[in-house]
Parts: sequence; C-alpha cells; structure tokens
Amino acid sequence: MSRTVLITGASRGIGRAIATAFAREGFRLVITCIHSSAALSDLKEALERQFRVDVLASVGDLADYRYVENLFLEIGVRFGGVDILVNNAGISYVGLLQEMQIEEWNRLIAVNLTAVFSTCKLAIPYMVHHKSGKIINISSVWGNAGASCEAAYSACKGGIHAFTKALAKELAPSNIQVNALACGFIDTEMNACFSEAEREALRDEIPAGRFGTPEETAELVLQLSAGNPYLTGQIIAFDGGWT
Repeated sequence: MSRTVLITGASRGIGRAIATAFAREGFRLVITCIHSSAALSDLKEALERQFRVDVLASVGDLADYRYVENLFLEIGVRFGGVDILVNNAGISYVGLLQEMQIEEWNRLIAVNLTAVFSTCKLAIPYMVHHKSGKIINISSVWGNAGASCEAAYSACKGGIHAFTKALAKELAPSNIQVNALACGFIDTEMNACFSEAEREALRDEIPAGRFGTPEETAELVLQLSAGNPYLTGQIIAFDGGWT
C-alpha cells in the first residue's frame, strides 16, 4: 500500500528535489511552501503527470499553528495521516547579531524551529497508532559548529539537533525513528546570496572540492526513510568532510 510523505518547503531547492525523489518511488505526497504558489502548483502537476502519484499541495505559513492544524486535518481526510515527515522549510539570516531586530529573531525561530515542533506534534499520533514512522529534519552543520554572522540561524539548527535526539528517545518504543541531516554547503537558491569570491573560498575549505547538490541530499533522505529501524536520534553530517 502506498505511503504518504509530507515535505515542507518543497517549492524549490532541496525540498523540490526530495519531493521528486519520493514521487519517483511511488509515494503519495503532501508538499508545502509559504510564498511560491505558482512554483508549488507547477511541481504538483509535473509530479502527477510524470510519476502518476497523488499530490496534495498547500500554501501557508508553518509558523502559524492554526494553519498546520488545518493542513493535518486535510491530510487526515485525504490520506489518513503521514507516514514520513520531512521538515525542510527554513529561512536564513546573515548579519551581525547586534544589528538583528527582535522581529527578525522571532520570525527565524518561528519558521526554523517552532514549525518543526508543530508538524511533529501533529504527525505523531498517526505514527504511534501504526507503530511506524520516520521523521527527518533537514538541518545544518552550523547547528553543531556555529557560524559567525549566523548566530541566530545556528541557534535554530542547534535547537533542531537537541530536539531530534530527545524526540527519538521519546518515540523509539513506538518504532518511530527521528534523525536530522546536518547539511553543509548545498548549491541552492538560498545560498545565492554569496558572491563568487565567497563561494570560491568556501569551496576551497571543503575536502570534497565541491558543493553538494539538492539531488544528492534527496537521495540520502530517501535512504533514511527506508533505513534501518535501529538508526535513530542521529545528526548525520552531509558536508563533503567540511566540518
């Protein structure tokens, strides 16, 4: 029987690649984004046409708990629940902490961390009932190491790492695995803010000699979704040996 995967932040980059990878394997998909409704609609149509899978597309703000509640009600009616949850949605902030406004801090925490709480909380009951499930949180190496001029972003990702480890212990008796993927520099639109000189300097720091791709990230997420049930509570570095 086909299983259902929810992928947040799926309109572009890593999320889009993850959605495509799961569609290729015949999963039913729930894909979300906050702004790019046209891109999300195009993705839905492309996946349905190419892979003949059922796709529910939803546009909304994951920082709004009521939106997430309504999304899960819709998922329940359509698919019953979520078998695999991929928390990919996120935003960045690059700049000195002393120049960051409290509104920017609150927004970053809401989108990058609180939204993970909300989706997990609402996905868990269905998974517990079926004694099966996978939660995969897309994070960053800065959650382990911290990054200058990205203190708030690093705090969010560090929070996700601690959350992942704790929730994995909580859900292990129900055969639900919770892991996080700590990505290094993945070549996406989010990282287009860096100049070519900055990108070259970063590339020189990576032992693999290149940036990762969204498609490589998606393949690892797909592997984790079908992986060994004894693997849980892990923060898996995916960074070409960078950190």
